[in-house]
Amino acid sequence: MQNIYEKLHATGIIPVIAIEDAEKAVPLAKALQEGGLPCAEVTFRTAAAEEAIRNITQNVPDMLVGAGTVLTTEQVDRAVAAGATFIVSPGLNPKVVRYCVEKNIPIVPGCANPSDVEAAIELGLSVVKFFPAEQAGGLAMIKAMSAPYVNMKFMPTGGINEKNLNDYLAFNKILACGGSWMAKADLINHDKFDEIRDLTAAAVQKMHGFTLKHVGINSADQNDANGIAALLGNAFGLATRETSKSYFAGNIFEVMFGAGPGTHGHLAVGCNNLIRAVAYLEQKGVAFDYDTAKYDGKGNMTFIYLKEDFGGFRIHLVPNK
Repeated sequence: MQNIYEKLHATGIIPVIAIEDAEKAVPLAKALQEGGLPCAEVTFRTAAAEEAIRNITQNVPDMLVGAGTVLTTEQVDRAVAAGATFIVSPGLNPKVVRYCVEKNIPIVPGCANPSDVEAAIELGLSVVKFFPAEQAGGLAMIKAMSAPYVNMKFMPTGGINEKNLNDYLAFNKILACGGSWMAKADLINHDKFDEIRDLTAAAVQKMHGFTLKHVGINSADQNDANGIAALLGNAFGLATRETSKSYFAGNIFEVMFGAGPGTHGHLAVGCNNLIRAVAYLEQKGVAFDYDTAKYDGKGNMTFIYLKEDFGGFRIHLVPNK
């Protein structure tokens, strides 16, 4: 069960989709996957939901598919039989939650106040949906409400969009965000799957926030590094500073004391969340050297190198903040 929650966290954005025609489920899933989101919450608000889930799980097996707006245990059974691996509900129905817990089915019930959260804790849950997020007070409400519940994670849904997405995801008690702006019903109904793919890709790039932080340059030794950094600093008007293994010229260049990773040097790429960035890049076939990974005191990854060189430069990821 925990693995499902880890996958949801690594995905970051959970597309919430309502499908009227189950035949559109597979091209929709492929559009989301090609855009960088191999996950979908198919809501039981339509008669086609069960068949849509089945179509996706059978034809796009790499997709993580959940069932949303699940209100009864009968719907739980139908969703799981169709291939759903997690359940989401708009509210906290103790009967439905107990049923899922007893069957070891991951469930994320909707909560909008502390009483709901405490009921979820009593039922053995560590992840809940915050719904409707913006209407129920948004991120400020989650921050205020979550303080006493140190082990609870939230998946806000309702009013999440490309403008407020990263504000939510930056809070460490947010597991992931549910959203529908990249796959609205009108786009699905009119077969605009290329547009859905592009909107999804834009949302994914917004979430990751990839940016070049600095260029690393290998040198012969510390004296050589000092000279290169001084030349770069003088040329571009940058102050130089020494670290335990390199000289920096401003925040643009890092000159290593000798040969660091990469034939010529390295590129430091910033991102908003390393776990999500690594998961996304691995989906694209990028390999990482986990022996280089570093973590902070809370177990959050703060640094990792890719395995391969790009034009003689090795790339490592670092947090943007």
